[in-house]
Amino acid sequence: MSDAASDFASRAANGDLSAFGMYVQAHFSTVSRWFAERAHILQALLASLFTWGMTALGAALVFFTKRMNQKLLDAMLGFSAGVMLAASYWSLLAPALDLSEGYGRFAWLPAATGFALGAYALSLCDWLLPHFQLGAAMQTEEGVVTTWRRTMLLVLGITLHDIPEGLAVGVAFGALACGLDTASLGGAIALAIGIGLQNFPEGAAVAMPLRRVGWSRLRSFWYGQLSAVVEPVAAVIGAAAVSACLAIMPYALAFAAGAMIYVVIEAIIPESRERGNTDIATLGAILGFIVMMILDVALG
Repeated sequence: MSDAASDFASRAANGDLSAFGMYVQAHFSTVSRWFAERAHILQALLASLFTWGMTALGAALVFFTKRMNQKLLDAMLGFSAGVMLAASYWSLLAPALDLSEGYGRFAWLPAATGFALGAYALSLCDWLLPHFQLGAAMQTEEGVVTTWRRTMLLVLGITLHDIPEGLAVGVAFGALACGLDTASLGGAIALAIGIGLQNFPEGAAVAMPLRRVGWSRLRSFWYGQLSAVVEPVAAVIGAAAVSACLAIMPYALAFAAGAMIYVVIEAIIPESRERGNTDIATLGAILGFIVMMILDVALG
């Protein structure tokens, strides 16, 4: 044990916890400095691994219970929707608009085009690929008719909705490589934290229904965490794409925002209100929006 750690343990044993804050702060500063010095694509990968881990943490609730309080789950889903809505504007759309000032009268064009393409891309995938909707009955299929196994359909459905989140994280960190005034490491970290927070209830929302219909704890957890496995891949792709081509930056930011808002409106909000807990879900969404706004302003 190092001298610093020994000193901390000795002081803590004597009831002096003032050293704890200093100890944590020093190590946090070291980790922060190390993270800031990494390549932006690696930063995107590490941040998206965090968001994936938060999904796994939510899915891990199946090891402790078969059923969550439905009002709590709906409030958490509402919170997810609020976080994603706020992140879509402050971390993605607002920077896209700032980057488009050089277009003069048509400064709205890149953001509007990217936003529309992002929403349309998710809509097209929803229409073409067979899948189960988030939280839907396991007999309710969307997309083309198929004979694929139900578990594959479930994973496909959730993967469709997690791709935009990974892209958003990747684009935010990739923007740092371009040296833009509108891009900041704190803002990118705030986005990753926000998406991680909203991934926790999503992991639970996927794993819990599987457990309730008789799947084993381990299998329910496996498919719950698997729902976000695509996020690190999408993050690396997004970061690499915008780092390589500055011209697509406003389009890429708005594309990620359009895709995320499509997911919120098409899946998360309806799921949070499906069982009649509309007021609780709405309050959760407002709280999530406020939390994400504070994170973005404080860290960005």
